[in-house]
Amino acid sequence: MDSRDKTAFRATVLGYFEEHERDLPWRRTRDPYAIFVSEVMLQQTQVPRVIPKYRAFLEAFPDVQTLAAAPLVDVLALWSGLGYNRRAKSLKQAAEIIVAGGGRVPDTLEGLVALPGIGHATAAQILAFAFDVPVAFIETNIRSVYIHEFFDGADDVPDSAILLLVEETLDCDDPRSWYYALMDYGTYLKSMLPNPSRRSAHHVRQSKFEGSMRQIRGALLRELTERPGQDAASAAAAIGFEPERVSEALRALTAEGFLSAEGGVYRIA
Repeated sequence: MDSRDKTAFRATVLGYFEEHERDLPWRRTRDPYAIFVSEVMLQQTQVPRVIPKYRAFLEAFPDVQTLAAAPLVDVLALWSGLGYNRRAKSLKQAAEIIVAGGGRVPDTLEGLVALPGIGHATAAQILAFAFDVPVAFIETNIRSVYIHEFFDGADDVPDSAILLLVEETLDCDDPRSWYYALMDYGTYLKSMLPNPSRRSAHHVRQSKFEGSMRQIRGALLRELTERPGQDAASAAAAIGFEPERVSEALRALTAEGFLSAEGGVYRIA
């Protein structure tokens, strides 16, 4: 990419951002803990669903020490409705590790990816948004921008090709604002065009939720959060799924540390 192409691309992205920047609660803070929470919540979950949960979560757990000390049942209760409950459990475990290490959210890629539930992309976003560290990463809206702008008509575009362009166009002086601009422009493109990310080599359709084991697990965690101390039969009757599948889910949730089981009675661990 020559300098003129780079300048034109940046003008397109920043021009849209100047006119249409989204006002999102996690953009109003530089508190690393609050940004950490937002980035975990935003994994696989759309912004409108996250906003009210984010606000309620920070009201209940305003700092990493409060979250680390909270019972898992309280964390899951506030997380209910966001889905992918492993994120809630991992977030609490990460808070415990951070507190044990002195109470500061890590400000290095190595330190962040060592925490439960934090991969490269989430770690890079925390670094950019909380610490202004310019690390290249790809998420769904950023992927849409680069495919739309640089891979017109191409299919099966690999992330490796996109990442090279992300690195080449990265604003090392203000990565936080640049990435917000990319995300907002990508959101706009997906609302106006067939989703450019569908032309990615890594595009995967989400599996059906209705009747899935994921739905059963989520229903069980909600039920046992609200009414702890149930056996498999009563839990199955309460959530309306087949006893065999409920028993399978209960065993898995217990093995993963979500539940404790004593005498065939299950509770949030």
